[in-house]
Formats: sequence, structure tokens, C-alpha cells
Amino acid sequence: MLLGDSMFRTTYLLPVLVAAALLTACGKGKGSASSAPPPPPVRGQLLDNPPPLLASYSTADLLGRLGTDPLGKLLLQLTFSPTCTVNIYQLQYETVGGSGEPTTASGALMVPAGSDASCQGPRPIVMYAHGTNTAKTYNIADLSNSDNSEGLLMAATFASQGYIVVAPNYAGYDSSSLGYHPYLNADQQSKDMIDSLAAARSAFATAEVSENGKLFLTGYSQGGFVAMATHRAMQAAGTAVTASGPMSGPYTLSAFGDAIFMGRVNLSATVNFNMLVTSYQHAYGNAYMNPTDVYEPAYAAGADALLPSATNINTLYSEGKLPQSALFSSTPPSPAYAPITPATTPANLAPAFAMGFGPGNLVTNAFRLAYLQDAAAAPDGGFPTTTTGLPPAAPALALRQDLKTNDLRTWAPTAPVLLCGGDADPTSFYLNTQLMQGYWSATAPASSVTVLDVDSGLSIGDPYSALKDGFAAAKAAVAAAAVAGGASDGGALAVLQKYHAGLVPPFCLFAVKSFFDGH
Repeated sequence: MLLGDSMFRTTYLLPVLVAAALLTACGKGKGSASSAPPPPPVRGQLLDNPPPLLASYSTADLLGRLGTDPLGKLLLQLTFSPTCTVNIYQLQYETVGGSGEPTTASGALMVPAGSDASCQGPRPIVMYAHGTNTAKTYNIADLSNSDNSEGLLMAATFASQGYIVVAPNYAGYDSSSLGYHPYLNADQQSKDMIDSLAAARSAFATAEVSENGKLFLTGYSQGGFVAMATHRAMQAAGTAVTASGPMSGPYTLSAFGDAIFMGRVNLSATVNFNMLVTSYQHAYGNAYMNPTDVYEPAYAAGADALLPSATNINTLYSEGKLPQSALFSSTPPSPAYAPITPATTPANLAPAFAMGFGPGNLVTNAFRLAYLQDAAAAPDGGFPTTTTGLPPAAPALALRQDLKTNDLRTWAPTAPVLLCGGDADPTSFYLNTQLMQGYWSATAPASSVTVLDVDSGLSIGDPYSALKDGFAAAKAAVAAAAVAGGASDGGALAVLQKYHAGLVPPFCLFAVKSFFDGH
């Protein structure tokens, strides 16, 4: 029974209070109540059991919603069609924060239903980790939110095809009691995923569903990192994973961070950097002594509590709380770094890199200089030159130490893995996928790892030819629309701006679904 239950209060709580009062009156219980530590959280405990059913979506409902969603339209072009009705339940559960503190989190349980055989009986589970979101109120279970493309795609791609979907919102979002989000914290985020699975299993009886023993993991962008970290954690704990499909994730954080500070500034860098530094400051307490050690004075105040926010990100930009794109100053921290302020190679991504420099920049030149000097003294083995393929052996700068702590070049999968992405991604660079592939090739050549670049050329007998053709057509459509709107660059910048969040996801998700179907 829950602690608020009237029978609990009558049967158990009243005698305890009477006994405590008698002990206090006799002088034997003084201080006992205040000195007793609170009970530890029960990680994975479902707080609302049974969980509320938020909505039920028929196949027609899903098709209608896909037809009005930009990513859904691309999915429909892949001849996708839902089979099952999808019931969506809201999960509330206990977990831990970035430093192990007790907290709560929420998420979605999506359950297939219907008369088709694929919608009934024991079903496989797919866990989904979502991408970076700046909205504190984000709830992947709420498909009525037009900004929730990821929830819609998961309901349509997996739940409507007979998979049980478990998708956490992460600590720090929706109804979570945590005041920040442990962004790209591999230990915490994998625990959050594992706890959400435990909570979901507690709700299976209510949802009238059972599992068949197959467990799949996937996620996009930040979620690609989370999915891989969760696979690593589950494998280490002896939990069987059937297969995983991380997509476009920042898996090799040390190398990725070095690339950004060396002038290859990714799109959305100011958001990513703020959330990363806040996360690591809460977890390790070492990112800075004072926010001005890292941030320009204009942004330092309140930077540690800025994102995720209940305020729209465009409003935060307009209010001057965060620069929209200028991570670094256009003035190099020393003349030696002028050639990488910004970087100009690879040429196809140079326009995106240039957007990361300008006036009103977020990060001080002094901090960029300290980072670059540390990268020179303790280089990453994968970037800018591939040597060991490993993270730096002994970085001195605290942020680089934290990036190494969370870099995923530490393990090798024993279950099949599909890594999917696009090689011209200006947000989560494809070097993350390439470095993981190289690391696994060297350390675990027997691992069953498949790598798919949806933006690559076709080969003879290519099993992904239709997918790659579809992606090429989608890119061409974006470019053509930009040219029709007056773009003088052939639509190249428009493609870059839509690439990560508006083009790659449905194609990689479709590939991951096919991969899971085969296992």
C-alpha cells in the first residue's frame, strides 16, 4: 500500500506515533526521529500503480498524425503502415540524479493492441532514448504535443508493429523532482533507462501485456549515446540484450569535444555546451569554481539553472540568456589558433562551423585556450589524428576529464549492434560513429557490429539501397525548396540545418526497426 493509504495510517502509523510520544516523555527517544536517515529510494519503483492511460490511438489515428508531422511524412514515404492500436500509459518512477541523489522521473509505456496476431500474446520490448530537448515540460508520452515527433515515431514505428515501447523522459523533465538534467552522464542516464524498464514491467499486468524475452535498445542523438551506455551497463550487469541500434549519437565525447574546441563547432553547440557543463558540475563539482571561469559575464549568472527550461528556447535567445549560435569568439585565443577560428575542413561543413563564432559568444577565450593547450598536451587518440583510437590518457583540464569519464570507448558488445547515422551531420558528427567502429574493430573484431551511413553511395547488392535512395530524394527536396525560396547556395545550408533533426531520424529508425525484426 502507498503511504497515503488510510488503512496504513490507522493500523500502523498511529501506534508508532503513540510509542514515540511515550519514549519522548520518558526521555528515551529524544532526537531519535530527527537523527534517523530517510529510507533509500527504491530505484525503478512505479509511483502510480496502476499508471494512467493517457490515450489510445487506432491505426487511422496514427496515419493521420504521421501525415501532418514533418518526420512522419518521410516515414510514410518508406511505405510504412501501422498494424496495431497503441495504448499509451504515463509512468512515474523512482531513480537517481547525477550524483546519486534520490529523485523521480517519468516516461511512456506504449502497448500494442488489436486483433492482428502481431498485436497479441507475449511481445518484444524496445527501449527508446530521446534526443536533446530544451523544454522542461517535455513528455514523450503526450502525442497531442505537435513538437513530440519522437513519441509519434516510436508509437508508429514500433508499438503499432507489435513491440512494447518503454521511453523515459529522463530525470529533470516533465514531473521529475530533479532541478537539472544529467545530460550525457553515462552512468546516470543508463540507470534512468534501467529504472524505467523496471517501472514499466510493474505496469504490464495493468496494460494487459507480457514480454517474450527479447529486449532491444535504441535512441537518437543524445539518445543514441544513452542507448549505447545502457547496453554497456546492462551487459556488465549480466542483463541479456537482444540487439541495439544507437543512432547519430555523441559516443566518443572526448574526441567530439576536442573537435568542437578545435573550431569544428556543431549546430546547437551553445545549448549542448550549457547542458553538458551544468550536468557535469552537478555530478562531479569540478567543471568550474565560478561560472565566469567558463562563461562570458553576460551569460554566467543563472547559467547553471538555465536548461532545460519552462521558457521557450527562442525566448531565452531573445532575452540574451544564451547566444543562439556563437559558442566562441571570432578572435582566436592566440595567433596560433587563427586557422581553426573557425575550422574550414571538411569544406561541406565549414558553413556550419562558421556559425559557431561571433560577437556575444558564450565561452571565454581564456577557457578555450586552456582547453586547447590541454588537448595538445594530452591528445585524444582518435582526433585530430588517429593513433591509439582511445580517449586521452591523462587530461589535466577538469572538463576533459569528465568527457573521458563519459566517453564510450571502454567496452565491446556481445549482442548485435547497428550504428546508423549520416556522414554530413553538422550536429552530432559522424566521427563518433567512425571512431566507435574503429575502436571495436581493434578491440573486439568478433563483435557483430553493422554500420549504416544513410548518406553514402550504393554498392552492389546493397541491402539499404532503397533507404539511401529515399534519403537522397529527401535531401534534394529540401534543397529545391530552399532554391525556390531564393537560396543562392543551391540549398546547401538548408540541408545542413535540417540534416540532423529533420532528415536522418526516420531513415535510421526504419533501418533499426528492420534490424530488430531480424533478431
